[in-house]
Parts: sequence; C-alpha cells; structure tokens
Amino acid sequence: MGDANSSARVRPVRGGFAGAGEVLLVFLKLGLTSFGGPIAHLGYFRQEFVIHRQWLADRAYSDLVALCQFLPGPASSKVGIAVGTSRAGLLGGLAAWIGFTLPSALVLIAFGYGVASFAGLSESGIVHGLKVAAVAVVAQAVWGMAKNLCPDAKRASLAVLSALLVLAWPTASGQITTIVLCGLVGKWTMTDAPPAPHAPHGFGVSKTTGVVAAVLFFGLLAGLPLLSRSLPNHALAVFDSFYRSGSLVFGGADT
Repeated sequence: MGDANSSARVRPVRGGFAGAGEVLLVFLKLGLTSFGGPIAHLGYFRQEFVIHRQWLADRAYSDLVALCQFLPGPASSKVGIAVGTSRAGLLGGLAAWIGFTLPSALVLIAFGYGVASFAGLSESGIVHGLKVAAVAVVAQAVWGMAKNLCPDAKRASLAVLSALLVLAWPTASGQITTIVLCGLVGKWTMTDAPPAPHAPHGFGVSKTTGVVAAVLFFGLLAGLPLLSRSLPNHALAVFDSFYRSGSLVFGGADT
C-alpha cells in the first residue's frame, strides 16, 4: 500500500470516552488473539490499524515502530500505546495498554497460581513443550526481523558486530553505547539509501505534557533507588527494580 493512498484514506480521530472505548475493544481483541511475540504483534498491528481500520498511514506507522524500537522498554506495547494515544488521546493510550496487556496478565496470574498449587507442574512435559515452542517463536521473530532490517551485507555486518558488542558488554551502559555507536556508523556509512518521504501524524499530546512526562521519567529513575533505600519496603523495592529494568533495556524488551 503506497503512502499517498494510505494517507488519503486515514480515518478521522475519535476523542473522548467514545474513542477510548473503541480503542479498548480493538486492543482487547488483539490481546486475546495475538500470539508469537513482539515482531508478530507489530505485523498484526499494521494489518489492523494501517490496512483494515486505516487509523495510520503506512509511513507514519513505520516511523512509529522505528521510534519505539529506539526507546527503552517493550516495543510492541509502546507501539500499541502510541496508536491508542494518537486515536483517542491519553485516555486512548491507557485503553490500548489495558486491552492489549490484561488478557496475558490474567493468564500469567492463573498459571502462576497453578504452578504454586500443583507440585511438579513446572517440570512437567506440558511446560517443557511450551519452552520448546517459545524457542521456535523467538527464532522465527529474529529471522523475520533480520530479513527486513538487514537486506544486504553492510547492514547484516553491522547487526552482527552490534550483537557481539552487546554480548561482550552485557550491561545497560553497553546497550546504550552500542545503540549510539551503530547510529553513528549508520550515518557515516549508509548514505546510499534513498530519503523516505515525510509522513506527519499528530498524536494529541502537547509539548507541555511531553516535558512533564520526561521530567517524571528521569525523576523516578533517579529518585526511586534513593527512596527505596531510605524507606525499606518490599513492594517499593520491587517497583524500583522493575522500573529501572524497563528504563534501561533497549531494543524491544518484550522480545
């Protein structure tokens, strides 16, 4: 689908509770039926929101995916929240997150109680089969991403070198350094790619809201460790640990 055609048919945004309700129902359906990990989720999202519902132009969706891959945290969850926000504002982003995440969260909670209640379940053949299937799913996702992002020897070599650097330096600073270095190498060496057409797309978030979110992000990142040390609390320590993990893991944490 071309950018011009898809941009011309993008459906108007629906705000308020009606728009958020629409977003919640759509993402709830995706949350109940989307299997295969984040790369597969992104494919489902494109089919649903670009081709079927025409909420986004194809180019705008590609730019959004690229941005979410660069930011820390789970890629497909970020894309879903951004799509919901662009459709129905911040309430739509919250609805997208709830609809897409709630089904798997409930299943995981139920499974966790099952493991705790039935001795030997975690070592059973059923769970072992699920682990084997997960390996195949992740391998398929990596292969699909490699074919799309590394179509030639130059890009494949950069991907391999970045993987080796991350494996040799398995820390948050190593991941950030690798991202910066690869970006610089790409800017200097991959100048043969034709410039992509710009696809402006509003997301209904003001600059003030963006600044407040950025300040809150860095404030929690710096303040939570200090708060958890001064106020010993298990729940606070767990929240601090997961917040720092989500803030410092790049490249699609749900992969």
